[in-house]
Amino acid sequence: MNRRNFLLGTGALVAAGGAFAWATSPNDFGVDTSQRVALKMPPLLDTRESRKLELTAQEGETSFFENAASKTIGFNQNYLGPTIKVKNGPLGAKVSNQLQTPVTVHWHGLLVPGEHDGGPHLPIAFGNNWQPDMQIQQSPATAFYHTHIHGRTASDVYAGLAGIIHVDDGRDDDRGIPNSYGVDDLTLLIQDRRFTDSGHLSYNLSMMDAMHGFTADTVLVNGQANTRAVVPKGIVRLRLINGSNARIYTFSADDNRPLHLIATDGGFLQEPKPIQELRLSPGERAELLVDFGNGESMTMLSSGDPNSGPGGMMGRVRGMLDLVVSRSFVVLPFVVDDRMPTRFNALPDRLNGDEPDLEGEEIVATRQISLDMNTGSSGMMGGGMMSNMGINGRSFDMSRMDLGVGLGTVEKWVVSTSMLAHPFHVHGVAFQVLNENSGEPKPESIGWKDTVVVDGVTELLVKFNMPASRDNPFMYHCHILEHEDRGMMGQFTVA
Repeated sequence: MNRRNFLLGTGALVAAGGAFAWATSPNDFGVDTSQRVALKMPPLLDTRESRKLELTAQEGETSFFENAASKTIGFNQNYLGPTIKVKNGPLGAKVSNQLQTPVTVHWHGLLVPGEHDGGPHLPIAFGNNWQPDMQIQQSPATAFYHTHIHGRTASDVYAGLAGIIHVDDGRDDDRGIPNSYGVDDLTLLIQDRRFTDSGHLSYNLSMMDAMHGFTADTVLVNGQANTRAVVPKGIVRLRLINGSNARIYTFSADDNRPLHLIATDGGFLQEPKPIQELRLSPGERAELLVDFGNGESMTMLSSGDPNSGPGGMMGRVRGMLDLVVSRSFVVLPFVVDDRMPTRFNALPDRLNGDEPDLEGEEIVATRQISLDMNTGSSGMMGGGMMSNMGINGRSFDMSRMDLGVGLGTVEKWVVSTSMLAHPFHVHGVAFQVLNENSGEPKPESIGWKDTVVVDGVTELLVKFNMPASRDNPFMYHCHILEHEDRGMMGQFTVA
């Protein structure tokens, strides 16, 4: 096996045309930013004054590479959707569907009742619309929205039905953090995608893809390949959203400068936390402050996906290989333009975020949640693959209610897996991570969370403040979308 094929097997990513560099250590990366185009932000849809939101799921074509138009879908555009800015208070939404297949819009990270959550029980048929009158009431945060039709979530999110939400309270200047959209406040939706030799988007699901989750060899940021981010000479805010179907990233800076973590899924921390790396699984979000005051460029890297290696290697064998060969790859280079306006030159001391403290509250129940790769089920799911995944030994059944919990209560959930690392997401709640494998939570697992990596045993305290009925229940599931579609999902009521 030659060096190129060996490294390709480990999951190192190379964009079309060789723009991504092979490397055996992060410092070996040489990125020619002159050959990259400037990254664009998604269009901004600001609802703070109108209190109205309109989205349309539509077909289109997108050229990720020159002279290679792929069929895609999106919200209000050909691929992906706008960044939606909201604030607390009423929000009248209208979601229309111009696709031949049903869609939903799940507001991943918004704390709303089940009837507004946009789960699989709320499909919008072709030519129809859904008009939830929502009430936003939560701390400022970066959230995610995407379709959630059972059996089609993976393929439809992959094709483009996803976007970002900013919950904004207008007080970022008081906090001393950047907030100029697309200038010093960058929204970065990170996805990995496969392309044919001719540059067309491809989603051909193999049995291995169904087992591990679909990972790919090209990184897109905001739906764009081969880009660079241009930033001012000062403090820059990065909102990172893992929009991949399955890949778990571990981000770091190529020059080892500190990354200052200021927010996780549910909002701000009490103070910035300097870190060297940030693990982010599908559905998780995090916000960083990075200091570009020295005028030096930086390249954001990621190490390889912990769930896969050459030929699908997993677990101990893959871990041994990682000690010998780096699977790191380039995510996005940043270049400094000192002509851009700089508003912030220093990091804030305090953020005064609303961090959770549920350990003093009454725990009304303790539940064991097992994420199972083989349930023995024989149901057929999307893509014609056999469904053999589930939770607590049972594959998802939309007609079966798995749990009923009390409104306003706190429960302890002990979530475990014996195979692969799984991003575990719960709709309609915020939870606190107590521990991961009996140790302290990782930095990205602190604060209010709705999605967390489970790689062994993770203990959560979950607070149920939003109602959900049998007709419109909340979901809990693995956010590897191929696992979710194949049955690793349950549902629950809150009353």
